[in-house]
Amino acid sequence: MKTIALIAPFASLALLAACSQSDQSATSGEGGDAAASSAPDAAAKEALPTASEAASPSPSPSATATPLSANTLRLEGLGDLTIGKPVPKGSDFAMRGAQASDTCLIYTSPEYPDAYAIVEDGQVRRITIARGSKVKLVEGIGPGDSEARVLRDFPSFRASAHEYVEAPAKYLTQPGNDPRMRFEIGADRKVDAIHVGLMPQLTYSEGCA
Repeated sequence: MKTIALIAPFASLALLAACSQSDQSATSGEGGDAAASSAPDAAAKEALPTASEAASPSPSPSATATPLSANTLRLEGLGDLTIGKPVPKGSDFAMRGAQASDTCLIYTSPEYPDAYAIVEDGQVRRITIARGSKVKLVEGIGPGDSEARVLRDFPSFRASAHEYVEAPAKYLTQPGNDPRMRFEIGADRKVDAIHVGLMPQLTYSEGCA
């Protein structure tokens, strides 16, 4: 009986110690899990954009592209004129002065001195810029520039004899399909005029003629 009485207190102490260790292990496990779970949360917070970044989206390529100048002649047209389409209502281009034909009409604009458009069948068929015009191509070539510069930028253009001026005057015409471009080179080997448009109007030598 004395032996049992002595063992009982030690058994109680051992049981209490085991329970204490179990509680500590559970507490320490919960703390480890909490620390581990907090790491992804912190990384996620760092990945989120700030308020200023969210309010300032990156510009799209189209938003940063430099718009073409109004004084740029393109294969598609000039200003509000588009090759193959009617002259828009309210356009600065209009018929001015006497016309040599009832079917082939010349349109000019005070906004574009030394430039004109040929209109046939109600459509813009050709646009011409001549010496004195400030209009240029996207490549920067304009009336008055050298034939050498034209050939450097457009080496595939085909040469043909000028209708009124002796060589070295000539025409340099873009091969391929319409719309296309044509340079009129003078006797001084400089650009007298640049035409863009459709055949056969592209080859008209004097306005509508």
